[in-house]
Formats: sequence, C-alpha cells, structure tokens
Amino acid sequence: MYDVKSKVAEEFISHQEILDTLEYAKANKDNKALIDEIIKKAEAMKGISHREAAVLLECDLEEETQRIYQLAKKIKEKFYGNRIVMFAPLYLSNYCVNGCVYCPYHYVNKHIPRKKLTQEQIRREVIALQDMGHKRLALEAGEDPVNNPIEYILESIETIYSVKHRNGSIRRVNVNIAATTVENYRKLKEAGIGTYILFQETYHKENYEKLHPTGPKHNYAYHTEAMDRAMEGGIDDVGLGVLFGLNNYMYDFVGILMHAEHLEASFGVGPHTISVPRIRPADDIDPNSFDGGISDDIFAKIVAILRIAVPYTGIIVSTRESQKSRERVLGLGVSQISGGSRTNVGGYAEAEPEDEDTSQFDVEDKRTLDQVVNWLLSLGHIPSFCTACYREGRTGDRFMSLVKSGQIANCCQPNALMTLKEYLEDYASYDTKIKGEAVIKDELQQISNERVRNITIEKLRLIEQGHRDFRF
Repeated sequence: MYDVKSKVAEEFISHQEILDTLEYAKANKDNKALIDEIIKKAEAMKGISHREAAVLLECDLEEETQRIYQLAKKIKEKFYGNRIVMFAPLYLSNYCVNGCVYCPYHYVNKHIPRKKLTQEQIRREVIALQDMGHKRLALEAGEDPVNNPIEYILESIETIYSVKHRNGSIRRVNVNIAATTVENYRKLKEAGIGTYILFQETYHKENYEKLHPTGPKHNYAYHTEAMDRAMEGGIDDVGLGVLFGLNNYMYDFVGILMHAEHLEASFGVGPHTISVPRIRPADDIDPNSFDGGISDDIFAKIVAILRIAVPYTGIIVSTRESQKSRERVLGLGVSQISGGSRTNVGGYAEAEPEDEDTSQFDVEDKRTLDQVVNWLLSLGHIPSFCTACYREGRTGDRFMSLVKSGQIANCCQPNALMTLKEYLEDYASYDTKIKGEAVIKDELQQISNERVRNITIEKLRLIEQGHRDFRF
C-alpha cells in the first residue's frame, strides 16, 4: 500500500509501487512521445515524479539521452551556477557492532585495527584539515553504543568547532552517524550540526536485511524512518544516499526519489543533499562479489536525472570516484565534492602505517585539496568553501524557498568568491592563486546586483588585508 505521507517505511517506500514503476518504465523506454512530454515538463525546472524519472533512466534513445544531459546542465547552472562546494570527511572511530557485509568495519572483521580518536587527536586532525583549507567537514563514526555513544559525538562536535588555528576554522560540521532517536537528533541540532546524512544503502527490504544480517542496522524500518525522526528533532537539512553496486540500480534510484517525495510531502522540504556513492574495494571487501555494479555511463545518467527530478537538491560525489568520472558528472548536476580525503581514523595529522590500515574504503581520487581546487578552476568552476546559509539560518524550507525563487544566487555567488579568496590568500599554491584570481575577476562581472557586487569587491579587498569570514 503506497502512501507518500505515511510514517511507515514500507508504505512511503512501497515495494509494489517500485515494481509497478519499473514495469511502467520498461514498457515505455522507447515511447518517444511520452519521453518528450516528460522532458518538456522537466524544462519548467520544478522537478518530475519518481515514475517519470524512471522512464528517462530506462530510455536508451541517444537523442533523448543527450537532451537529458543538456537539461541537467542547464538546471544545475540555473540553481547552483558554476559553484562547487568543497568538504572533507573526518572519521572519528571505526568501532561498530553491525554486520554490514559491504563495510570492513563490520564486527566480524577481527584483523582490522580498531581506533577511536581522543579529543586531543581530533584537535590535531582538525588543525591538519584547516591547514589544507577546509571549512566544512562530514563527521563519520561506526555504530557502537559503548565506544561511540551520542555523548562522544557531541563532545567531538564541540571540539571541532572550538579549534581556531591561524586563519583556519571549521564552520560547518555535517554528521553521518547511525539512525538514532528523536531526542538524540535534538541534541545534534543543539550542537550546531549542518546536515544530518544517512545512507540507505538499498531500499529493497529483503536485500537490505541480507546485507545487514546482524546489529541494530538490520532493522529496516527504524533505519528508513530515521529522517522523519531527524526532522521531528528539529534537523531540517538531511542528506540521503544509496550505495550503488549492492542492489538493482533502477530499484534504488526509484526508492531514493520516493524518499525525497515523502520528505517533501510530510515536512514541506525535501532532502538538502543526495549522495551517489559506488561500492569500492576495502580491507576485506571485494566489490565484484556483489552483482549490482553500474557502468560509468549509467552512473552519469543517474546523476543527470537526479538533477532533473530534484532540481533544488545538492548532489554529492566523493573521492570514491576517479578524476575522470568526477569531471564527467560535474557538468551533469553535481554541486558538492570532497577533496584531499582520508577515509581512515586519524588519517590527516599523521600518515597511517600500511599494516594498520583503518580505511573504510579505498579512495580513487587521491589528489590534494589544492590540486582539486586548481583542477576545478581550470574547468571553469568556482570552488566554494561557503557555509553562510547554515550560519545565517537559511536551512530547510527557508533555504529551499530561496533556491526555488533564484534569490539564493545573490548570496551564493559573492559568498563563494569571498571564501575562494580566503583559500587563495591562506593556502593556495602559486599556480592555483593565479588561476583563482583570474576567475574571481571574471565572476565579479556576473553579479548583476550592483550594490552586492560593490560590497563583494570591498570585502575581497579587506580579505587581502587579513580580515576573514565575511558573508551575505
């Protein structure tokens, strides 16, 4: 029984509705009239339904696929411009009580070293990240009520925000931890987190339970309903994601859009971000042991159609993907990427010995943050370290209303340029600084509001004199 507003996981993510949608999409994959109608609807840039999106993903007509790519690029440019927000993950602990078969942190793995950062070690990690130039982190930890209780997470967030090193500071901490209670979500909100992120891995209940044979995460309903509890706890910026490679990609593509529709229908605001990770090799994990892998072409098409279906939502691609893969999807809707990432516990301040590897997965894009910033500038993007909306209270429906109206550009464009200027002054290599200054000069002319442009120019001048942290 499908009910988009239901609070029951198996009703707002209805197995039968997904099967019906997949059957409909397959039956209409060559229906050019219908596909043209869906693309025309999408051109209004107000999104399309999960069933319409499934038809586009199933479609293999080359001409229509190119139209999809062009529209995705156009929508991304309208709502997010050429800005790409930068972040890095920070792993606090790999202690975990779950039995997830795709993750080396599963409790059955007895040879991976188990680590948990002390608050002093967290400070050192944060300083190392600040010295790279990062302003936004995604906090990661395994699920272990003894080793990683909510009190440890809250103390760690406080520590992260407290560290001020030279001109560095972490201005936004997003949190990716296990599903928890409304009370704990309230505590996270009070601690000043940005986005609460939780990957579903797969929306197929039977496969989900097989992939999570033991531990709290085995409970499909509790996990799938977590975003409702987060919203009820006051967190209005939430991030969804599935791990492509574990299950049929069409099923999970439809599932994540149904989840987004559920949040919009129930709370008036959809997900702040959607992540699209693909499974990667890790300590005792072989991606080839799963039969749901997807090609680069399918991956690119998924990104493009997500951008069309949920035009206001940020799309994240991490360093799981190669430089080549990331470059391709940057033009199809991606708005956030990580750079200089480490996926091991304590991997920034000091290199980890090879025989003590605590990585959750192998990083494919191993470039430094400066190399990634330089690359983005060369491609015509603006690497942004902005966290202004979160700190100005522009979250949830307030953020989405600004995005939908197009007014967010009056904030985002100048904020992106000012945070890029900070990076160039404090952290950039010579070549990156030259490229960045040229981009700032050109982009200033794209700020149509003369008052905003003049204020931005003045703030850029003050940044050169040593002042920091301006924002609209």
